[in-house]
Amino acid sequence: MAPREKGLFTKLNEKITCVQTLNIMVFFGFMVNYMLRVNMTIAIVAMVQDNFTSIADNFTDLNSTVIQTEVSGSKFQWDTYQKNQIHGSFFWGYVLTELPGGRLAEVIGPKKVFGYSLLIASIVTMFTPVTAYLSGYIGVIILRVIIGFMLGVTFPAVQPIASKWIPPKDRTKFVSNMMASSLGAAITLPISGLLIDYFNWESVFYVTGVLGLVWVAIWFLVMYDTPSQHPRITKTEREYLEKSIGIESINRKPHKVPWIKLFTSKPVWAIIITHAASVFCYFTFVNQLPTYMKHVLGLDIKKNGVLSSFPYIGKYVMALITSYIADYVRGTGKMSTTAIRKIFTTFAVGLPGILMIAQVYLGFSTIWTVSIFTLALTLNGAVTAGYLGNGLDIAPNFSGTIFGMANTLSSIGGFVSTYIVADLTYQNETYERFQIVFWILAATYFVGSLVYLLFGTGKLQEWNSSEGMIKKPLPDAELVEKEPLNKQIV
Repeated sequence: MAPREKGLFTKLNEKITCVQTLNIMVFFGFMVNYMLRVNMTIAIVAMVQDNFTSIADNFTDLNSTVIQTEVSGSKFQWDTYQKNQIHGSFFWGYVLTELPGGRLAEVIGPKKVFGYSLLIASIVTMFTPVTAYLSGYIGVIILRVIIGFMLGVTFPAVQPIASKWIPPKDRTKFVSNMMASSLGAAITLPISGLLIDYFNWESVFYVTGVLGLVWVAIWFLVMYDTPSQHPRITKTEREYLEKSIGIESINRKPHKVPWIKLFTSKPVWAIIITHAASVFCYFTFVNQLPTYMKHVLGLDIKKNGVLSSFPYIGKYVMALITSYIADYVRGTGKMSTTAIRKIFTTFAVGLPGILMIAQVYLGFSTIWTVSIFTLALTLNGAVTAGYLGNGLDIAPNFSGTIFGMANTLSSIGGFVSTYIVADLTYQNETYERFQIVFWILAATYFVGSLVYLLFGTGKLQEWNSSEGMIKKPLPDAELVEKEPLNKQIV
Protein backbone atom coordinates (compact mmCIF):
# COMPACT_ATOMS: atom_id res chain seq x y z
CA MET A 1 0.00 0.00 0.00
CA ALA A 2 1.33 3.42 -0.98
CA PRO A 3 2.11 5.77 1.92
CA ARG A 4 -0.58 8.32 2.64
CA GLU A 5 0.22 11.77 1.32
CA LYS A 6 0.85 14.34 3.99
CA GLY A 7 -1.55 17.27 4.33
CA LEU A 8 -0.57 20.91 4.08
CA PHE A 9 -0.57 21.53 7.84
CA THR A 10 1.51 18.39 8.47
CA LYS A 11 4.11 19.54 5.97
CA LEU A 12 4.21 23.00 7.49
CA ASN A 13 4.46 21.54 10.98
CA GLU A 14 7.63 19.71 9.97
CA LYS A 15 9.23 23.03 9.02
CA ILE A 16 7.86 25.35 11.68
CA THR A 17 7.01 24.63 15.31
CA CYS A 18 3.67 25.43 16.94
CA VAL A 19 5.32 28.05 19.15
CA GLN A 20 6.80 29.73 16.09
CA THR A 21 3.38 29.65 14.42
CA LEU A 22 1.86 31.22 17.54
CA ASN A 23 4.47 33.98 17.53
CA ILE A 24 3.76 34.74 13.88
CA MET A 25 -0.01 34.85 14.37
CA VAL A 26 0.18 37.04 17.48
CA PHE A 27 2.60 39.36 15.68
CA PHE A 28 0.25 39.87 12.74
CA GLY A 29 -2.76 39.89 15.05
CA PHE A 30 -1.53 43.00 16.83
CA MET A 31 -0.64 44.60 13.53
CA VAL A 32 -4.24 44.11 12.41
CA ASN A 33 -5.47 45.29 15.81
CA TYR A 34 -3.82 48.66 15.33
CA MET A 35 -4.79 48.91 11.68
CA LEU A 36 -8.41 48.80 12.83
CA ARG A 37 -7.65 51.27 15.60
CA VAL A 38 -5.58 53.99 13.90
CA ASN A 39 -7.18 53.98 10.44
CA MET A 40 -9.53 56.71 11.66
CA THR A 41 -6.58 58.85 12.80
CA ILE A 42 -5.42 59.58 9.27
CA ALA A 43 -8.77 59.08 7.49
CA ILE A 44 -10.51 61.78 9.49
CA VAL A 45 -7.99 64.33 8.22
CA ALA A 46 -9.43 63.72 4.73
CA MET A 47 -13.04 63.20 5.82
CA VAL A 48 -13.56 66.67 7.28
CA GLN A 49 -14.23 69.77 5.14
CA ASP A 50 -11.31 72.17 4.76
CA ASN A 51 -11.52 75.90 4.59
CA PHE A 52 -9.69 75.76 1.25
CA THR A 53 -9.59 73.25 -1.58
CA SER A 54 -6.05 72.12 -0.66
CA ILE A 55 -5.94 69.30 1.84
CA ALA A 56 -2.87 70.87 3.44
CA ASP A 57 -4.78 73.94 4.63
CA ASN A 58 -6.52 74.38 7.99
CA PHE A 59 -9.89 72.85 8.80
CA THR A 60 -12.92 75.04 9.18
CA ASP A 61 -14.65 74.47 12.51
CA LEU A 62 -18.33 74.73 11.63
CA ASN A 63 -19.55 73.72 15.09
CA SER A 64 -22.29 71.50 13.65
CA THR A 65 -23.85 68.65 15.59
CA VAL A 66 -24.89 66.55 12.61
CA ILE A 67 -23.95 66.41 8.96
CA GLN A 68 -25.59 69.38 7.32
CA THR A 69 -24.46 69.03 3.72
CA GLU A 70 -21.90 67.17 1.68
CA VAL A 71 -19.20 69.49 0.35
CA SER A 72 -16.75 68.49 -2.40
CA GLY A 73 -18.46 65.09 -2.67
CA SER A 74 -17.30 63.35 0.51
CA LYS A 75 -16.42 65.97 3.13
CA PHE A 76 -18.13 66.36 6.49
CA GLN A 77 -18.66 69.52 8.49
CA TRP A 78 -17.35 68.33 11.86
CA ASP A 79 -15.73 70.71 14.33
CA THR A 80 -12.79 70.05 16.64
CA TYR A 81 -14.93 68.68 19.48
CA GLN A 82 -16.77 66.31 17.16
CA LYS A 83 -13.52 65.01 15.69
CA ASN A 84 -12.11 64.43 19.15
CA GLN A 85 -15.35 62.76 20.23
CA ILE A 86 -14.83 60.29 17.39
CA HIS A 87 -11.26 59.67 18.56
CA GLY A 88 -12.35 59.34 22.18
CA SER A 89 -15.38 57.15 21.50
CA PHE A 90 -13.11 54.20 20.75
CA PHE A 91 -12.06 54.21 24.40
CA TRP A 92 -15.65 54.33 25.67
CA GLY A 93 -16.02 50.75 24.49
CA TYR A 94 -12.38 49.79 25.00
CA VAL A 95 -12.41 50.51 28.72
CA LEU A 96 -15.45 48.27 29.33
CA THR A 97 -13.86 45.02 28.15
CA GLU A 98 -10.26 45.21 29.36
CA LEU A 99 -10.74 43.53 32.74
CA PRO A 100 -13.51 41.13 31.61
CA GLY A 101 -11.44 40.29 28.53
CA GLY A 102 -8.40 39.25 30.55
CA ARG A 103 -10.47 37.09 32.87
CA LEU A 104 -12.53 35.67 30.00
CA ALA A 105 -9.34 34.54 28.26
CA GLU A 106 -8.27 32.79 31.46
CA VAL A 107 -11.63 31.01 31.71
CA ILE A 108 -12.71 30.08 28.14
CA GLY A 109 -9.35 30.41 26.41
CA PRO A 110 -7.65 33.14 24.37
CA LYS A 111 -8.37 31.53 20.98
CA LYS A 112 -12.06 32.48 21.05
CA VAL A 113 -11.56 35.80 22.84
CA PHE A 114 -8.82 37.08 20.54
CA GLY A 115 -10.33 35.64 17.35
CA TYR A 116 -13.97 36.68 17.66
CA SER A 117 -13.09 40.17 18.87
CA LEU A 118 -11.05 40.89 15.74
CA LEU A 119 -13.70 39.24 13.55
CA ILE A 120 -16.45 41.59 14.75
CA ALA A 121 -14.16 44.64 14.76
CA SER A 122 -13.14 43.96 11.15
CA ILE A 123 -16.73 43.65 9.96
CA VAL A 124 -17.82 46.81 11.79
CA THR A 125 -14.85 48.73 10.34
CA MET A 126 -16.06 48.01 6.80
CA PHE A 127 -19.42 49.63 7.61
CA THR A 128 -17.80 52.94 8.65
CA PRO A 129 -18.14 54.79 5.30
CA VAL A 130 -21.82 54.01 4.70
CA THR A 131 -22.61 54.80 8.34
CA ALA A 132 -20.85 58.16 8.08
CA TYR A 133 -22.98 59.11 5.06
CA LEU A 134 -26.25 57.87 6.53
CA SER A 135 -25.92 58.81 10.20
CA GLY A 136 -23.19 61.42 10.41
CA TYR A 137 -20.64 61.62 13.17
CA ILE A 138 -23.07 60.11 15.72
CA GLY A 139 -23.19 56.90 13.67
CA VAL A 140 -19.40 56.86 13.38
CA ILE A 141 -19.11 57.30 17.14
CA ILE A 142 -21.38 54.28 17.72
CA LEU A 143 -19.25 52.13 15.40
CA ARG A 144 -16.03 53.27 17.08
CA VAL A 145 -17.49 52.36 20.48
CA ILE A 146 -18.25 48.85 19.16
CA ILE A 147 -14.76 48.49 17.68
CA GLY A 148 -13.22 49.64 20.96
CA PHE A 149 -15.44 47.22 22.87
CA MET A 150 -14.18 44.33 20.72
CA LEU A 151 -10.49 45.26 20.67
CA GLY A 152 -10.43 45.91 24.41
CA VAL A 153 -10.07 42.20 25.11
CA THR A 154 -7.09 41.56 22.82
CA PHE A 155 -4.14 42.86 24.84
CA PRO A 156 -5.17 41.16 28.12
CA ALA A 157 -5.85 37.91 26.20
CA VAL A 158 -2.24 37.53 25.07
CA GLN A 159 -0.94 37.14 28.62
CA PRO A 160 -2.82 33.85 29.25
CA ILE A 161 -1.49 32.60 25.90
CA ALA A 162 2.05 33.15 27.14
CA SER A 163 1.38 31.38 30.45
CA LYS A 164 0.33 28.22 28.58
CA TRP A 165 2.67 28.22 25.59
CA ILE A 166 5.84 30.17 26.33
CA PRO A 167 8.65 29.07 28.70
CA PRO A 168 9.49 31.74 31.34
CA LYS A 169 12.87 32.54 29.81
CA ASP A 170 11.27 33.42 26.45
CA ARG A 171 8.28 35.43 27.63
CA THR A 172 9.80 38.88 27.22
CA LYS A 173 10.49 38.12 23.57
CA PHE A 174 6.94 36.83 23.15
CA VAL A 175 5.44 39.93 24.77
CA SER A 176 7.39 42.03 22.25
CA ASN A 177 4.90 40.72 19.66
CA MET A 178 2.42 43.11 21.25
CA MET A 179 4.58 45.93 19.93
CA ALA A 180 3.71 44.79 16.42
CA SER A 181 0.79 47.11 17.10
CA SER A 182 3.25 49.95 16.59
CA LEU A 183 4.36 48.39 13.32
CA GLY A 184 0.71 48.12 12.34
CA ALA A 185 0.32 51.85 12.98
CA ALA A 186 3.53 52.59 11.09
CA ILE A 187 2.25 50.70 8.04
CA THR A 188 -1.35 51.90 8.24
CA LEU A 189 -0.61 55.62 8.35
CA PRO A 190 1.41 55.95 5.12
CA ILE A 191 -0.67 53.36 3.25
CA SER A 192 -3.83 55.14 4.32
CA GLY A 193 -2.36 58.39 3.05
CA LEU A 194 -1.70 56.78 -0.32
CA LEU A 195 -5.16 55.17 -0.47
CA ILE A 196 -6.76 58.53 0.25
CA ASP A 197 -4.59 60.30 -2.31
CA TYR A 198 -5.14 57.78 -5.13
CA PHE A 199 -8.66 56.58 -4.30
CA ASN A 200 -10.69 58.01 -1.40
CA TRP A 201 -10.90 57.94 2.38
CA GLU A 202 -13.52 55.17 2.25
CA SER A 203 -10.94 52.72 0.87
CA VAL A 204 -8.97 52.95 4.14
CA PHE A 205 -11.76 51.21 6.06
CA TYR A 206 -12.44 48.61 3.36
CA VAL A 207 -8.77 47.57 3.05
CA THR A 208 -8.09 47.34 6.80
CA GLY A 209 -11.36 45.47 7.37
CA VAL A 210 -10.58 42.85 4.72
CA LEU A 211 -7.06 42.33 6.10
CA GLY A 212 -8.61 41.72 9.51
CA LEU A 213 -10.95 39.05 8.12
CA VAL A 214 -8.06 37.24 6.41
CA TRP A 215 -6.11 37.11 9.67
CA VAL A 216 -9.15 35.82 11.60
CA ALA A 217 -9.65 32.93 9.16
CA ILE A 218 -6.03 31.77 9.56
CA TRP A 219 -6.13 32.25 13.37
CA PHE A 220 -9.02 29.83 13.84
CA LEU A 221 -7.28 27.26 11.63
CA VAL A 222 -3.92 27.16 13.42
CA MET A 223 -4.44 28.37 17.00
CA TYR A 224 -5.15 26.24 20.11
CA ASP A 225 -5.30 27.31 23.75
CA THR A 226 -2.79 24.81 25.15
CA PRO A 227 -0.11 22.49 23.73
CA SER A 228 -2.08 19.46 24.93
CA GLN A 229 -5.07 20.52 22.78
CA HIS A 230 -3.07 21.02 19.59
CA PRO A 231 -3.65 18.11 17.16
CA ARG A 232 -0.55 18.78 15.05
CA ILE A 233 2.08 19.47 17.70
CA THR A 234 5.02 17.06 17.70
CA LYS A 235 5.67 14.90 20.73
CA THR A 236 9.10 16.47 21.14
CA GLU A 237 7.78 20.01 21.23
CA ARG A 238 4.88 19.16 23.56
CA GLU A 239 7.15 17.42 26.05
CA TYR A 240 9.61 20.31 25.96
CA LEU A 241 6.86 22.85 26.71
CA GLU A 242 5.37 20.73 29.49
CA LYS A 243 8.81 20.35 31.05
CA SER A 244 9.68 24.04 30.71
CA ILE A 245 6.36 25.52 31.82
CA GLY A 246 5.13 22.83 34.18
CA ILE A 247 1.55 22.01 35.07
CA GLU A 248 0.20 25.26 33.60
CA SER A 249 0.93 24.05 30.06
CA ILE A 250 -1.70 21.33 30.42
CA ASN A 251 -3.98 22.81 33.10
CA ARG A 252 -7.34 23.89 31.66
CA LYS A 253 -9.15 24.67 34.91
CA PRO A 254 -9.27 28.43 35.62
CA HIS A 255 -7.89 29.64 38.93
CA LYS A 256 -10.00 31.52 41.44
CA VAL A 257 -8.84 35.13 41.51
CA PRO A 258 -7.61 36.35 44.94
CA TRP A 259 -9.19 39.78 44.40
CA ILE A 260 -8.33 41.28 47.79
CA LYS A 261 -4.64 40.35 47.57
CA LEU A 262 -4.53 41.44 43.96
CA PHE A 263 -6.10 44.86 44.63
CA THR A 264 -3.85 45.48 47.64
CA SER A 265 -0.62 44.43 45.92
CA LYS A 266 1.92 47.24 45.43
CA PRO A 267 3.66 45.45 42.52
CA VAL A 268 0.31 45.11 40.73
CA TRP A 269 -0.45 48.81 41.17
CA ALA A 270 3.06 49.68 40.00
CA ILE A 271 2.25 47.93 36.71
CA ILE A 272 -1.20 49.53 36.48
CA ILE A 273 -0.10 53.12 37.14
CA THR A 274 3.03 52.96 34.99
CA HIS A 275 1.10 51.40 32.12
CA ALA A 276 -1.61 54.04 32.44
CA ALA A 277 0.97 56.83 32.24
CA SER A 278 2.79 55.31 29.28
CA VAL A 279 -0.37 54.56 27.32
CA PHE A 280 -1.92 57.97 28.06
CA CYS A 281 1.06 59.54 26.32
CA TYR A 282 1.09 56.96 23.55
CA PHE A 283 -2.58 57.45 22.66
CA THR A 284 -2.10 61.20 22.69
CA PHE A 285 0.63 60.66 20.08
CA VAL A 286 -1.57 58.32 18.03
CA ASN A 287 -4.61 60.60 17.99
CA GLN A 288 -3.00 64.02 17.81
CA LEU A 289 0.27 63.71 15.85
CA PRO A 290 -1.36 63.77 12.37
CA THR A 291 -3.51 66.75 13.45
CA TYR A 292 -0.46 68.56 14.84
CA MET A 293 1.48 67.95 11.64
CA LYS A 294 -1.39 69.28 9.54
CA HIS A 295 -2.45 72.34 11.54
CA VAL A 296 0.83 73.44 13.13
CA LEU A 297 3.40 72.22 10.61
CA GLY A 298 1.19 72.46 7.51
CA LEU A 299 2.06 69.08 5.98
CA ASP A 300 -0.06 67.52 3.22
CA ILE A 301 -1.76 64.13 3.64
CA LYS A 302 0.96 61.97 2.04
CA LYS A 303 3.85 63.56 3.96
CA ASN A 304 1.68 63.53 7.09
CA GLY A 305 1.09 59.79 6.84
CA VAL A 306 4.72 58.92 6.11
CA LEU A 307 6.24 61.16 8.80
CA SER A 308 3.62 60.11 11.37
CA SER A 309 4.67 56.49 10.85
CA PHE A 310 8.35 56.96 11.78
CA PRO A 311 7.87 56.87 15.59
CA TYR A 312 5.98 53.57 15.43
CA ILE A 313 8.68 51.84 13.40
CA GLY A 314 11.25 52.92 15.96
CA LYS A 315 9.10 51.67 18.83
CA TYR A 316 8.81 48.19 17.36
CA VAL A 317 12.54 47.92 16.62
CA MET A 318 13.38 48.96 20.18
CA ALA A 319 10.84 46.48 21.61
CA LEU A 320 12.44 43.66 19.66
CA ILE A 321 16.02 44.53 20.61
CA THR A 322 15.39 45.13 24.32
CA SER A 323 13.25 42.00 24.71
CA TYR A 324 16.10 39.83 23.47
CA ILE A 325 18.58 41.65 25.70
CA ALA A 326 16.33 41.25 28.76
CA ASP A 327 15.76 37.52 28.23
CA TYR A 328 19.47 36.96 27.58
CA VAL A 329 20.53 38.78 30.75
CA ARG A 330 17.89 36.90 32.78
CA GLY A 331 19.23 33.65 31.36
CA THR A 332 22.77 34.40 32.52
CA GLY A 333 21.57 34.93 36.11
CA LYS A 334 23.83 38.00 36.46
CA MET A 335 20.94 40.34 37.15
CA SER A 336 17.62 39.82 38.90
CA THR A 337 14.30 40.12 37.09
CA THR A 338 13.43 43.05 39.37
CA ALA A 339 16.54 44.99 38.35
CA ILE A 340 15.97 44.29 34.66
CA ARG A 341 12.33 45.41 34.76
CA LYS A 342 13.16 48.62 36.63
CA ILE A 343 16.10 49.57 34.41
CA PHE A 344 14.18 49.13 31.18
CA THR A 345 11.03 50.79 32.54
CA THR A 346 13.02 53.86 33.61
CA PHE A 347 14.65 53.91 30.19
CA ALA A 348 11.31 53.53 28.36
CA VAL A 349 9.08 55.83 30.43
CA GLY A 350 11.47 58.31 32.06
CA LEU A 351 13.56 59.43 29.08
CA PRO A 352 10.56 60.26 26.83
CA GLY A 353 9.47 62.70 29.55
CA ILE A 354 12.69 64.64 29.03
CA LEU A 355 12.10 64.63 25.27
CA MET A 356 8.62 66.11 25.73
CA ILE A 357 10.22 69.06 27.48
CA ALA A 358 12.47 69.46 24.45
CA GLN A 359 9.36 69.36 22.22
CA VAL A 360 7.90 72.29 24.16
CA TYR A 361 10.71 74.50 22.90
CA LEU A 362 11.52 72.92 19.53
CA GLY A 363 8.11 71.75 18.28
CA PHE A 364 7.72 74.55 15.72
CA SER A 365 10.21 72.71 13.48
CA THR A 366 9.16 69.74 11.35
CA ILE A 367 12.62 68.18 11.61
CA TRP A 368 12.76 68.54 15.37
CA THR A 369 9.17 67.33 15.85
CA VAL A 370 9.69 64.19 13.78
CA SER A 371 13.06 63.54 15.47
CA ILE A 372 11.76 64.05 19.01
CA PHE A 373 8.60 61.99 18.61
CA THR A 374 10.47 59.24 16.78
CA LEU A 375 13.08 59.04 19.54
CA ALA A 376 10.47 59.25 22.32
CA LEU A 377 8.34 56.41 20.94
CA THR A 378 11.44 54.41 20.03
CA LEU A 379 12.65 54.56 23.63
CA ASN A 380 9.14 53.73 24.84
CA GLY A 381 9.36 50.42 22.96
CA ALA A 382 11.62 49.17 25.77
CA VAL A 383 8.51 48.73 27.96
CA THR A 384 8.41 45.15 26.64
CA ALA A 385 11.57 44.46 28.64
CA GLY A 386 10.22 46.55 31.51
CA TYR A 387 6.78 46.50 33.07
CA LEU A 388 4.76 45.18 30.10
CA GLY A 389 5.43 41.49 30.75
CA ASN A 390 5.81 41.94 34.49
CA GLY A 391 2.43 40.35 35.21
CA LEU A 392 3.84 37.06 33.93
CA ASP A 393 6.71 37.43 36.43
CA ILE A 394 4.69 38.13 39.53
CA ALA A 395 1.49 36.14 38.86
CA PRO A 396 1.35 34.16 35.59
CA ASN A 397 -1.95 32.51 36.59
CA PHE A 398 -3.64 35.93 36.71
CA SER A 399 -1.57 37.79 34.13
CA GLY A 400 -4.63 38.38 31.95
CA THR A 401 -6.57 39.87 34.84
CA ILE A 402 -3.66 42.10 35.86
CA PHE A 403 -3.17 43.36 32.33
CA GLY A 404 -6.91 43.91 32.02
CA MET A 405 -6.81 46.10 35.13
CA ALA A 406 -3.84 48.02 33.77
CA ASN A 407 -5.38 48.55 30.35
CA THR A 408 -8.69 49.63 31.88
CA LEU A 409 -7.06 52.56 33.64
CA SER A 410 -4.90 53.37 30.62
CA SER A 411 -7.96 53.31 28.37
CA ILE A 412 -9.71 55.83 30.60
CA GLY A 413 -6.64 57.99 30.11
CA GLY A 414 -6.97 57.42 26.37
CA PHE A 415 -10.28 59.19 26.01
CA VAL A 416 -9.49 61.70 28.75
CA SER A 417 -6.50 62.80 26.67
CA THR A 418 -8.74 63.48 23.66
CA TYR A 419 -10.95 65.77 25.76
CA ILE A 420 -7.96 67.54 27.26
CA VAL A 421 -6.50 68.24 23.83
CA ALA A 422 -9.91 69.22 22.44
CA ASP A 423 -10.46 71.69 25.27
CA LEU A 424 -6.97 73.17 24.95
CA THR A 425 -7.02 73.49 21.17
CA TYR A 426 -10.69 74.18 20.36
CA GLN A 427 -10.72 76.62 17.40
CA ASN A 428 -7.11 77.36 18.29
CA GLU A 429 -4.95 74.46 17.08
CA THR A 430 -1.70 76.38 17.43
CA TYR A 431 1.81 75.61 18.57
CA GLU A 432 1.29 77.62 21.77
CA ARG A 433 -1.72 75.51 22.79
CA PHE A 434 0.05 72.26 21.99
CA GLN A 435 2.97 73.33 24.20
CA ILE A 436 0.65 72.86 27.18
CA VAL A 437 -0.13 69.34 25.91
CA PHE A 438 3.61 68.54 25.78
CA TRP A 439 4.10 69.70 29.39
CA ILE A 440 1.26 67.39 30.48
CA LEU A 441 2.89 64.48 28.64
CA ALA A 442 6.27 65.17 30.29
CA ALA A 443 4.74 65.18 33.79
CA THR A 444 2.77 62.00 33.09
CA TYR A 445 5.87 60.14 31.92
CA PHE A 446 7.84 61.18 35.03
CA VAL A 447 5.09 60.04 37.42
CA GLY A 448 4.81 56.62 35.76
CA SER A 449 8.55 56.05 35.82
CA LEU A 450 8.87 57.02 39.49
CA VAL A 451 6.01 54.80 40.66
CA TYR A 452 7.48 51.69 39.07
CA LEU A 453 10.97 52.50 40.32
CA LEU A 454 9.62 52.61 43.88
CA PHE A 455 7.15 49.70 43.91
CA GLY A 456 7.88 47.40 40.94
CA THR A 457 9.28 43.89 41.38
CA GLY A 458 10.01 40.75 39.39
CA LYS A 459 9.42 38.31 42.25
CA LEU A 460 6.71 35.67 41.98
CA GLN A 461 3.91 36.53 44.43
CA GLU A 462 2.73 33.86 46.84
CA TRP A 463 -0.95 34.48 46.00
CA ASN A 464 -0.29 33.30 42.44
CA SER A 465 -0.73 29.69 43.57
CA SER A 466 -4.27 28.31 43.73
CA GLU A 467 -5.47 26.63 46.90
CA GLY A 468 -5.26 22.88 46.73
CA MET A 469 -3.11 22.87 43.60
CA ILE A 470 0.42 23.90 44.40
CA LYS A 471 1.49 24.52 47.95
CA LYS A 472 4.78 26.08 46.86
CA PRO A 473 4.94 28.50 43.94
CA LEU A 474 6.73 27.27 40.85
CA PRO A 475 10.21 28.81 40.60
CA ASP A 476 10.58 32.04 38.67
CA ALA A 477 12.75 32.18 35.57
CA GLU A 478 15.38 34.18 37.43
CA LEU A 479 15.84 31.25 39.83
CA VAL A 480 15.69 28.25 37.51
CA GLU A 481 16.32 28.26 33.77
CA LYS A 482 15.56 25.27 31.58
CA GLU A 483 17.95 24.48 28.75
CA PRO A 484 16.24 24.30 25.33
CA LEU A 485 15.69 20.77 24.07
CA ASN A 486 17.04 21.68 20.67
CA LYS A 487 17.57 24.75 18.55
CA GLN A 488 14.65 23.94 16.29
CA ILE A 489 12.10 24.25 19.07
CA VAL A 490 13.57 27.46 20.44
